[in-house]
Amino acid sequence: MSRKEGSKFKWSLGEEPVKVDKWDGAKVKNALDDAAKKVLKEMGYVETHGVTDTRLAICTVACLLSVLALVYDFFLPFPKSKYILAFCSVGYFFLMSILTLYTMFKEKNYIYWGKQNATGKDSTPKFWALRSTLRRFEHDYSLTIELRRGKSGRTFEAEVTKSVGSWLDEEIGRA
Repeated sequence: MSRKEGSKFKWSLGEEPVKVDKWDGAKVKNALDDAAKKVLKEMGYVETHGVTDTRLAICTVACLLSVLALVYDFFLPFPKSKYILAFCSVGYFFLMSILTLYTMFKEKNYIYWGKQNATGKDSTPKFWALRSTLRRFEHDYSLTIELRRGKSGRTFEAEVTKSVGSWLDEEIGRA
């Protein structure tokens, strides 16, 4: 078996097997993240996109400010458009600062936000979140699962840290 053939992991995330280069840490992390998200999806949880939509809204407003500055400067060249250009530049800087803080403190390393609808006796919805880390040049993959109950707001958290080799296997792809 050549190095190229032996360096790929395979397992199924649906109909087609997933191939991952074991030497590329980012691809390994993305494959493990996709597998974790797929498990929650198969369990019937509904993914929520509110955090991602907020990030996209911030980026959209910043881009619209840039387009406004471009169009305004096209019709009224620089000396006449300096106040609009200054406003748009400061606004863009402010929005990118907000986006950076939002990404650092709200998104963190989260890969999934989901909701489990209330069923049976328990009438409170549950919110699930997955967070993962795989540091550069290390083999330990950490997956943190958070559960937040709807009405009470109580949060439960569990973390699993294992070597990438325990999650993946060259022969069968999954451990």
